Amino acid sequence: MKKNLVAIVMGSGSDRPIMEEAEKVLKNFNIPFEVKVTSAHRTPEQTMEYAKTLEERGIRVAIAGAGAAAHLAGAVAAWTTLPVIGVPIDSSPLKGLDSLLSTVQMPGGIPVASMAIGKAGAKNAALFAAAILALSDPEINKKLKEYRDEMKKAV
Repeated sequence: MKKNLVAIVMGSGSDRPIMEEAEKVLKNFNIPFEVKVTSAHRTPEQTMEYAKTLEERGIRVAIAGAGAAAHLAGAVAAWTTLPVIGVPIDSSPLKGLDSLLSTVQMPGGIPVASMAIGKAGAKNAALFAAAILALSDPEINKKLKEYRDEMKKAV
């Protein structure tokens, strides 16, 4: 069995329907991944420990989805030098705008890539993770090119 390369982290189990879009893409590309529910605010110690051990477990990219204050991507990025991709989730009266702003407005020095709000963002986060991994994995690079070719044909 291949070692997990991507971590999909979400702040709440209710975020799962959105983050499943990332799971689908990774499965399609045969990229092994793990899924974890941990909150930057409700379980900060657990989040810290999880983020600190990503690299030693073989993870190469983290995708973090959260709604409302959406501090999860930043909290993960604070504890690892791995690329972290944030997915803002529409789970508050502000329709995801709060999530987007708290994901995209990271202070200089601790970067987080930020995707669109919701399912499109989760899908693109997985594709972006695949693109990062494709830099050093010819098989993923080939699958990414085939995916893009299929998109062209579908137009």
